[in-house]
Amino acid sequence: MDARYAFRVRIRIEPARDDVSIAPSSAETTLTLFLEAPEPGTEGWLFFRDTLWRGEIGDEDYGRRLAAEWLGVPERTVQAVEFRELQTDQAYFDALKAEIAADLEPFKADTVSEVISKYLGSSVRVTETDD
Repeated sequence: MDARYAFRVRIRIEPARDDVSIAPSSAETTLTLFLEAPEPGTEGWLFFRDTLWRGEIGDEDYGRRLAAEWLGVPERTVQAVEFRELQTDQAYFDALKAEIAADLEPFKADTVSEVISKYLGSSVRVTETDD
């Protein structure tokens, strides 16, 4: 079982020393950041519910704070964070749907499909495993 969240992050590079400068045209970079998705039912598995809304980060400031923490950079250097997708194998996706189905009430939804759409939008990519 394997899954990870993919984010596109734009950061501004800042020199650590005052006697170093960077040309403005080369001071920003965009990278893809991957965050392992906790196993459904374990601590942190509700990250998608607490952070995402219709496949977007619900609170941009919070998203920038998270990205800065994950990358170990000052928060002021994170310019933007964009959720790209949940990349998952079928086993993880099935376990996620089963865990959601076990208690739909906290999601304020009637079906598992509604929960997936509500929080992840269409940003789920199920991949084959080599097992």
